[in-house]
Amino acid sequence: MELITVLEKTAFGNQAELEAARNFLEQAALHDLPNLLRQLSDILRNTAHNEVTRAQAAIQLKNAIYSKDESVKQQYQDRWLQIPEEIRLYIKNNCIESLGTETKRPSQAAQCVGYIACAELPRELWPDCINRLMVNVTSQNASEMLKESSLEAIGYICQDINPDILETQSNQILTAIVNGMRKEEGSDHVRLAASRALYNSLEFTRNNFSKDSERNYIMQIICEATQSDNDQIKVSALQNLVRIMNLYYEYMENYMGQALFAITVSAMKSTNDEVALQGVEFWSSICEEESELAAEYQDAVDEGRTPTSVSRHYARGALQYLVPIILQRLCEQKDTEDEDEWNPCKAAGVCLMLLASCVEDDILGHVMPFINDNIKNSNWQYREAAVMAFGSIIEGPSADKLKPIVAQAIAMFIELLKDPSVIVRDTAAWTIGRICEAVPEAIINESILQPLLEGLVMGLNAEPRVATNACWALSSIAVSAMEMARPNDDEDATAETYCLSKYFEPIVEKLLATTERHDGSQSNLRSSAYEALMEMIKNSPRDCYTTVQKTTIVILGRLENVIQLESSIQNSSDRRQVFDLQSLLCATLQSVLRKVTPEDAPQISDHIMTALLHMLTQTANSKASSVQEDAFLAVSTLIDVLGEKFLKYMDSLKPILYVGLKNFDEYQVCQAAVGVVGDLGRNIGSKILPYCDDIMTILLEGLISPKLNKTVKPLILSTFGDIALAIGTDFKKYAEVVLNALHQASLIHTDPNDFDLIDYFNELREGCLDAYTGILQGLKGNNNTPGIVDLTIVHPHINNILSFLDILSKDQNINEAVVSAACGLIGDLVSCFGQQLIPFTENMAIFNLLERGKKSKNSRARTLSTWATKEIRKLKNA
Repeated sequence: MELITVLEKTAFGNQAELEAARNFLEQAALHDLPNLLRQLSDILRNTAHNEVTRAQAAIQLKNAIYSKDESVKQQYQDRWLQIPEEIRLYIKNNCIESLGTETKRPSQAAQCVGYIACAELPRELWPDCINRLMVNVTSQNASEMLKESSLEAIGYICQDINPDILETQSNQILTAIVNGMRKEEGSDHVRLAASRALYNSLEFTRNNFSKDSERNYIMQIICEATQSDNDQIKVSALQNLVRIMNLYYEYMENYMGQALFAITVSAMKSTNDEVALQGVEFWSSICEEESELAAEYQDAVDEGRTPTSVSRHYARGALQYLVPIILQRLCEQKDTEDEDEWNPCKAAGVCLMLLASCVEDDILGHVMPFINDNIKNSNWQYREAAVMAFGSIIEGPSADKLKPIVAQAIAMFIELLKDPSVIVRDTAAWTIGRICEAVPEAIINESILQPLLEGLVMGLNAEPRVATNACWALSSIAVSAMEMARPNDDEDATAETYCLSKYFEPIVEKLLATTERHDGSQSNLRSSAYEALMEMIKNSPRDCYTTVQKTTIVILGRLENVIQLESSIQNSSDRRQVFDLQSLLCATLQSVLRKVTPEDAPQISDHIMTALLHMLTQTANSKASSVQEDAFLAVSTLIDVLGEKFLKYMDSLKPILYVGLKNFDEYQVCQAAVGVVGDLGRNIGSKILPYCDDIMTILLEGLISPKLNKTVKPLILSTFGDIALAIGTDFKKYAEVVLNALHQASLIHTDPNDFDLIDYFNELREGCLDAYTGILQGLKGNNNTPGIVDLTIVHPHINNILSFLDILSKDQNINEAVVSAACGLIGDLVSCFGQQLIPFTENMAIFNLLERGKKSKNSRARTLSTWATKEIRKLKNA
């Protein structure tokens, strides 16, 4: 009875009663969790209790097993599994028998069943769970509420569990779902729950989709559901079609002409926004899928192999029917709509972009007549739709096709920056930004550039949403102008002058003024203006250096001023604004510092370091991780500029740097601090040695800490290589422990089909390779005679390194950077160990990696592969 009273307080109590109820439940859980959960399940099961009490019991039970935080959820599931089996069985039976007994939707008991199943099924426990749920749905005597809540439970399980675990039970799950989705089912509630459960189950039903008869039946049931009079069922069924197209594109040919085309085109025209959104999303998904297939096909052709799957070109075939509907949807804007609201008009714009990318030049003939007819329409909605359509199709057609069209249209878009409608002005600025980014060669000529820049600078005075897009357009022009001016397409070269030189100073001054607009917080304007300023500085030629110098002083002055504001901060909102401004100024400072000459940098470095050290100190214990991160990044930039002259700041920086390296909770800060260490190693060389004991201790601690986000660990590994290179043979004292750590890291592997982790594992492996390379080169010292230098510490680890290379040679998912680093390491091994490596040079792993390097699109990989091959040849000849 006490527990019932407490549960009622969690629903209806005042603040004090609510707090007391929470404390009671927390203490009960600490004292005897199994008994608490058993009693909660009793209350849920007992229909004599009121609905609120039962619902609160279910919520508390669910919250003891489930959390949105993955690490907490794992702890809760482990804790649940430690409860004696007979008590878990008792609770599970209570929960599953509560299905269908509630009167309110959605079912709370279904969540309890779902999340208990997610804890138990991966451990091969509760084997009859899915079958019991299926029987609940398929039984002739099952009530509407029992069917619905059982399907909801299936949905929760499918949503939250690894698909592989349920693959063997997919038939039972689909039996329950299809039974609930049939048009013969009299309850819309049941049909909707079944449709939603199907959406969550689709990922592990590949086996069913590979069989014609089963696939035909599933598709029939879904297509029938799209014709329901209930809009929620219709939307859910369409969502299933979108997901099926993503997962099972290769099986859809038989259904496209017969049903899917008509169903989705009809949906696109619907007056119900939710239905229309799914119709548009279906074709957006097709465009994305077919663009990927086109890219895969091209890769296969380039590599001389047969592609594994091919495009059916549904988007190209449907173009003449889709484009008119999309263009009509573009004309349905509302001048009062929320900028963040997702609606068919915005979805249509995205779909048009994807269509253009997918069908390329073919889009022009279908869209350009609409643009020409409506660009001067007296109705602002049609003008805006015409401008939006032009901006949407910019990325797709070839530059040769677009250039004459852009050259003819750009004057009109500049004129539209003065349109009476703010929405038209906004879209015109966005479209100009798209043009500047995609076909800069069409606008970077004197006849167009001057009026365009004048229009954009004028746009910086407009409403924040318009000015933000003007900033983006100026950024794109700056990047493109420098790319076109660089000698010999050298990415690292700085041009003497470029087409923006005579406009550079007034644009920079205007951007600086824009960053201080009183409405700069709206539409992300202030940060957009600073980002444009950074791009202007970053892409400035030598003849604009005077303006860079002036801007550096302005930014430094602003940084010092904003630091002084800290003492007058009155509330958390002001503090947040000050922190945001500090982050922006630090980021901008990085851009200007990279352009400052080595002669000028020491004149301002004292002021800069004073400001950065102050910020790092003041924010060390506050929730201002972004300021810490940006300040450390600015320190890294200053190290690169000053080189060994940075040494005078080391004693002041050291304690703050160590705090940053130990900040495992805010991993972005830790990552930026690790970056500082790498920059120190590369720039001050052996003079980092006095700090290495502390640094290496903290880095090794971070490497093994479960608290530190895994994304930082590849950087820690490569930083070991930077330190080894910096201190040379003095790295011996750390070599053994680091080499063991590298071996452990090199053994970590992932499922090759887990695409979410492939990028991370490439970074991890590149970090290992960089570390091995740095250690070899560092321990080798200045003696370049192979076989004579003392590398005895590395000898016991050669087999580990070769095993790692063997793993890499067999992995088709390694990227160009890993191939490049592997080729470099092979060359260093041969260079360092000479004759001792001859038996290993015939190794197929080494041969395969060097071959991949030779064929790589990456010039560095090709260079290192060629060098390593020559080293091996020299060795054999010797």
